[in-house]
Amino acid sequence: MGLWLISTDTLANSRFVISPLTETIAALRALVRGVPHHPGERAWLDAHLPAYRAHLAAAPLTAQIIDAAFGPAWTADYLTPAPDPAGKSTFEEELTELLATPAAAARADLTVSLGGPLPPELDRDDLAERTADLLHWVWTHTVRPDWDRRRRILEADIAARTAQLGRSGWSAALDGLRPGMRWLGDGRLRINAYDYPPRQLDATQLLFVPVTMKGAWVAWRPDGSRHAVVYTCSGVLAEADRARVPEALGALLGPARARVLVLLDSPKSTTQLVALTGQGLGSVGRHLKVLLDAGLAVRRRSARSVLYFRSAAGEVLVSAAAGQDGKA
Repeated sequence: MGLWLISTDTLANSRFVISPLTETIAALRALVRGVPHHPGERAWLDAHLPAYRAHLAAAPLTAQIIDAAFGPAWTADYLTPAPDPAGKSTFEEELTELLATPAAAARADLTVSLGGPLPPELDRDDLAERTADLLHWVWTHTVRPDWDRRRRILEADIAARTAQLGRSGWSAALDGLRPGMRWLGDGRLRINAYDYPPRQLDATQLLFVPVTMKGAWVAWRPDGSRHAVVYTCSGVLAEADRARVPEALGALLGPARARVLVLLDSPKSTTQLVALTGQGLGSVGRHLKVLLDAGLAVRRRSARSVLYFRSAAGEVLVSAAAGQDGKA
């Protein structure tokens, strides 16, 4: 897994996609880990970890399966399927593929993830079904209620990565996508620093899949027809607290326009702002024009993209409004 040798056709046909199941797997990993990586994740864990642990306490066999699947040696392959290359499948449709895992394959995958023999109590045929049931619970209770916002963050990340790819090529788009990952050129992608034999990717669909939770892994179909690199997107949930619109600022500018100004703490394109806010392109454009005319935002061109960010006056206004909220 350390080095992937990617053919020209495979690289040309690669794409970024959004996967509800992969996002749910990332959420499950966070629940298993139980330790937050940023303030937004801490709030999410505080809200959902007690119910998750209670759910597993009532299903000890499922808890043992998940402990084995996130084993010390590996993550069980059947738990992390490569998603639909079109990125249009629903969670339920994606889960069907996991449910179709042959019982023998699931047992073999758990043996690898454990790095040793399978315990007798896990030598059974319903491993995939029990895993799918837990993933459905995680999706229903912890991901789906917030899916619209998560999807906007993922779409914004893909917009930024695609623009970066167009401006600077694969090296700029892929370097650092996950820990240890680096584009070496000549079709060579270093996935991590582990000393595994090179893996040839030819006549396969290569996918890059962002998730909002902290996590990164690779996945592939057993027949080699699909490979995926899962990475933590740049618009992680930690931005939820940072991007909160101060009440005073919303009263002054209007909530929608104030949200655009708050999001301009770092340079963003119009496409990213549309994805993050859920507002239409015309609305975002009008808000940006007002902010530019008022001297609260500035813009600069980066290759073929136009990026917007707060001016010094915009920084002062947002900080002052946040201070007013803090005194309330």
